[in-house]
Formats: sequence, structure tokens, C-alpha cells
Amino acid sequence: MIQLSTDEFVKLIPGYILDIAERLQENGYHAYLVGGSIRDVLLGKVPDDFDIATNAYPEEVMKVFPKSIPTGAKFGTITVVAEDELGERYEVQLTTYRSEADYVGGRWPSKVEFSRNIEDDLSRRDFTINAMALNLQRFDEKNPPVEELIIDLFGGLLDLNRKLIRAVRDPLERFTEDGLRSVRGCRLASQLGFDIDPKTFQSMKETTHVTKLVSVERFREELMKILMKSPQPSKGLRLLKDAGILDLFIPELLEGVGITQPNFHVDDVFEHTLKTVDAAEDSIKLAALFHDIGKPRTMSIDDAGVHFYGHDVKGAEMTKEIMRRLKYSNSEIDRTVSLVRWHMFYYPSADWRKSEEHLKTDDLGWSDAAIRRLIQNVGGEDAIDDLMKLRLADAAGNAKSDFDPKELGALSERIAEVRSKEMALKVTDLDVTGHDLIDNLSISGPQLGEVLKYLLDKVIEDPGLNKKLDLLRLAKEYLESKK
Repeated sequence: MIQLSTDEFVKLIPGYILDIAERLQENGYHAYLVGGSIRDVLLGKVPDDFDIATNAYPEEVMKVFPKSIPTGAKFGTITVVAEDELGERYEVQLTTYRSEADYVGGRWPSKVEFSRNIEDDLSRRDFTINAMALNLQRFDEKNPPVEELIIDLFGGLLDLNRKLIRAVRDPLERFTEDGLRSVRGCRLASQLGFDIDPKTFQSMKETTHVTKLVSVERFREELMKILMKSPQPSKGLRLLKDAGILDLFIPELLEGVGITQPNFHVDDVFEHTLKTVDAAEDSIKLAALFHDIGKPRTMSIDDAGVHFYGHDVKGAEMTKEIMRRLKYSNSEIDRTVSLVRWHMFYYPSADWRKSEEHLKTDDLGWSDAAIRRLIQNVGGEDAIDDLMKLRLADAAGNAKSDFDPKELGALSERIAEVRSKEMALKVTDLDVTGHDLIDNLSISGPQLGEVLKYLLDKVIEDPGLNKKLDLLRLAKEYLESKK
């Protein structure tokens, strides 16, 4: 059972939150900690942010806090900027008790009515563990019993102890109102390590027509929370699959269900993907999610077995399409696509399995130029570290793998050796500019870009050529050869 004293509560709630509550109380209003913040406090965690519900209407809140911002006044939400004892500023949302009705577009209530009753506000919330309120104005009393500080109309405390995600009142009604609630329920279960109540989960499956209306941006936000904030993201991803939600937003991932890999893997493509995501560090979670997405579309079978030739190239194409659809930033798309594209890079150090002498006598078969080319292909020196992490996660997600980290360690040392030397990886690293080529060779337009790319290729092969006069000579020779 959850057992926290009032003193323990206070330690988890910053002083600036209690100051806001006190100012509201001084002006005759109530203040309750609500939503995920009270849930986290009850679990003994310091919340990421704090939400306060009050019986003060938006215009009344703004009178109490003149420097507040009406970020969502239509829905009763005012943002108050508060300072802690060190002068650091925080944004705190104060929301008027309200009831909601007549949802449109599977997301937004067209009718919002403010209330002076906290019970009305709690009744509109999604899950029981988010539908409790902590009475902040009673914190100045001398150690009141914790149970008297909490309003719990729907059994949220019991569900916290049972580690259960359960909808408030009728789950079918809750998910018909707001399609994002199903996605959020899967995310909460994954993040907290909870189970979902069977009736609640069944209602999620029956309301995918509403979830389908959710914007891709909101789905993307919840997906990233599953990936980044879950002890095992596979739990949330599997729930999204079983609820029929994954099929709405990333159906390509489901193509891997049942696609077995008998030669080198224990699991099908989908299960291997989930295990790889669990093993991956945060910086490569997305790349881990998509690294094998091209396998189902490249599968072939012959006398030697099942093959997925070119799945890295196809996977990169699919990853770009999916991430564009989900409206990721261009920089995140480029980084993830590059990791997916090059995650199958061949490294001759695999010969280490056959002969330790190979490690002693051969630079793993990698020339300096080959390593520079790999670094350039994957997106630079920072990206090469993530590529190594992805390779390790890929191996960790396969119980049948005979991969030995020593091989990657040896390659990493070889890469570090090359990285310590001066090298050019992009056109701006060249000791010649586009203006130099224009002035000396009278070229422009597409031809200029072509020559710069040629020069970069030459310098990657031989960094010693990265001198202005040598580059101008090479450019001239290249242009003459094209005549």
C-alpha cells in the first residue's frame, strides 16, 4: 500500500507551488494539486510539472496573479510564472474546475462549463489514477492525516496500489470523447509498468475510429514518451499494437509480425525490434525502432534459406516516409535515416571469430579512407558513436547472435585512431571554396557542386590533397576529362 506522511508530501512539492496555493487561499479560493502531478507525488516521485485546479475563474486568477498568461483561458487555464527561493522561474498551470461535453473531432470539447465544485472537475478526467486531488490549503495545518488531504472519488488510490490503468466511469464514453486517451493509457501503462484494466482495454480497441482522428503530432509526442520514459518501451509498443492503434499511425511496423528469421534470429522481425528498442540508449531509440522495418519488403527465399538483401536501403526509405508523415524535424529525420541506412555496415573484424592473429596483423581490413567514408556516410563524428550503439543494441536484441563486443571495440579503436587525424568530411572542410573555383576556372551552377563533390571524394581518400593549389589542379584535370 502507498503510505506517505504529510511531511513526505511536502518534501515532494516545491515551495513555489505551496506559495501559489497560499495566495489563492488568502483571496478566498481553493487550490488542489491534480492530474499526473498528484499521481507522481503519491508514487513518491517528484513530478515533471505541477497542475493546480481552483474554483477561481480565469479572470479571478489573473487578478490574484497580475503577471499571469491566459494560455488557455477559454478552457479555464491560466499560466502563472513562479519563482523558487533561488530566483529560478517556473510555469505553473492553474485551471478552473470545469465540466466538458459535446466533443468534436475526437479530441476537443465544444462545450466547457466552469464550476465551483472540485468533484465536477475530477469527473471529466481520463483515468482513475489521474482523477484525484490533493488539498494544498490544508498543508499549513499541523500534520493532518494524509487520507483527509486527498479527494478520491473513483478509486484511484486503490488502482495505484494495484498498478492498474482504469478509465473513469464508463470507459467507452471516455475514449469516444477523446481519441488521444487510448494512446495516453498505453503510454502510462508502459511508463509506470502498470497493467490496463480489461474493460478499459476492450473499449480502447472499440474506439479506434476516434483515435484515428488524433493529430500525428499528438501521437508522436506520446510515442516519444513511450520510447524515452519507459523502463521497457516494448510494453507500450505492444499495447499500441494489441489495441489496434499502431496500425493507424505506423502500420509498417506490423508487417514484421510473423516474419521469421530462422538463419540468424530467434524472434520474428517485430519481436526482435521490440527487444532492440529495450536494449537501446535514448539517443538511438528511434533508429532501433525502424532499423529492420525494411525486412518484410525485401524478404526472399532460396535453397540457402531466408534472406533480406538490401533491407537497410529499403528501411532508410521507409523510415524517411514514416517520420515525414509523423512530422518529425528534418534534422531528426536525417539523423535517424542515416543510422538505419548504415546499421548493416560490414566490418572485416568479423574475421576475429576465426583467427585472433587477424586482429594482431591486420588493421581489420579498414583503410583510413574507408573509415572516413563510413563517418561521412553516417552523418559525421557524433553519428558514428550512435551507429556503434545501434549495432550493440541490435545484437543485444537477438538471443541467437554470436556477436562479440570485442569486435566492435576493436573497430571503435581503429575509428578513434583515424578521427584523431585531420580529415575533411564535408565540402566546407575543403581548403578551397566555390568562389575560388569560380574565379580560377570560370565555372558555376550545377557544375560547381559536381566539382566540389569530386574534390571531397578525393580528399576523403587522401587527406594530403587538401591544399588549395592541389585542389585547383585536381578540379582543372577533372573538368578537362569531362570535355
